[in-house]
This record gives sequence, C-alpha cells and structure tokens, in this order.
Amino acid sequence: MAYKNNDAYRTREPRAPWLRREKVAEKRARALKVLRRLGKQYPDAKTALDFQTPFQLIVATVLSAQSTDKMVNQITPALFAKYRTPEDFLAAAPGELEQDIKQSGFFNQKAKSIRGLCRVLIDEFEGHVPKTIAELTRLPGVARKTANVVLSNGFGIDEGIAVDTHVLRLSYRLGFSDHSPDAVKVERDLMDLFPKKEWFRVTHLLIDHGRTLCPARAPACTECPVSRWCPASRAPDAVPVATARKKRQ
Repeated sequence: MAYKNNDAYRTREPRAPWLRREKVAEKRARALKVLRRLGKQYPDAKTALDFQTPFQLIVATVLSAQSTDKMVNQITPALFAKYRTPEDFLAAAPGELEQDIKQSGFFNQKAKSIRGLCRVLIDEFEGHVPKTIAELTRLPGVARKTANVVLSNGFGIDEGIAVDTHVLRLSYRLGFSDHSPDAVKVERDLMDLFPKKEWFRVTHLLIDHGRTLCPARAPACTECPVSRWCPASRAPDAVPVATARKKRQ
C-alpha cells in the first residue's frame, strides 16, 4: 500500500457537472451501485499482504510503506520464519534486521519502527497486538491507515476505513469525497457514505480497482464496470441512469 510520488493524487481532475447537483441520498444510492458492481468484478478483494497472525500483518504493513505488497510478500516468509515474536525482533544483532528487510526500501526507518512497536507491545500489551485504533496508533510506525488494515484483516473489526493512495484517488474520481489528499477527512466522508458493514469491502474494492483499471495515469474507463456512475469517467456512457432518464423525459 505504497504512496508513490509518480502515482500522486490528482486533485483537479475534471468531473461531470451533474455531481454538483447530486443530493446526499442520490450519492449514497450511487455509491452502493458502484460497490455492488466492483464486488462482482473483484469477488476476492482483501489485503494482498501474506500473513498468518495479526502480529505478522502489522509488521508486513509497516514494511509496505514506500514499497509494494509483492515485494513485501517476497521478504516476509524468511523474515517470519526467523522472527516469530516481538522478543525475537528485539534480540536481533545491530544491523541484522536492517539487512533482512533491505529490499523493502527505507529499511533503517522501518527497522526502527518495528523494534519500537515490538517494545511497546511487550511493555504495554503483554506482547499481543491490541484491538482498537487508539491503542494501535500508539505503536511506532502505525498510523490510522495501518491500524485500520490490522483491525479489519487481522481481527475482523471495522472501526474505520483504510485510506491509501488508491482510495484517495478513486474517492475523488467517483465523487465520494472532495477532501483528498486529506486521508482523515476522506475516511470520514466514506464512513458517512457507506454502512459500517461495507467498510471492509470499500477499502479493498477501491484498492483492487485502482490497481487494475483505474490507475493515476490512463484509467481504462471504457473497460470499467462502474464508468456509468463515475463523474470523472472518460467513457461516452458516463451518465448516471437517473440523470439519463430525466434527460429523456
């Protein structure tokens, strides 16, 4: 879930005029249509990181910053075989952990964060990963996005919506939020727009769609299953059904 400079969020992409006239109830109805269509397109949407425990997930998520999930998944099998507990990470010789995670990039800072979160887990949580946003964000290297990923994927708890660069971009393009690149405000907008039971799917469906058909550059609008309901779509049929019906009347 990397934020990359060359995949930066475009805050001023043109969107269709009908978006400004859309009422809250209409936006919610459109958002659920988009979610259903994306659910059919990506039925197995979930985090791409490989893990077996919440502790492994939190370490993998820290490693994914400024990297790719694919690269992290290449590193973690050997890493988790070598380091099974927070105590194992803290017992590593100076420079050893850095070498073990070097391929992920920014390895010095990531090693520092992993050691820091392991120390807090031992000192404050008896070595266990906590189950609330407030507690998780006390861990070094763990911001709200990471905390949401760990809660939803590791524990099945939906306390919020994880907002990465794909979610930021698609939230604006789809007209779900005008607050990008402020991830906190975008998360609030999405939480208000979608029922809580859908929060997990919102994150992963938008991420999968952003990776597959709606990248920052050259989105495949003509192949997109939700282009009809997207105000930023470049496809010729990008007009909501309700709007098109009104025009015919």
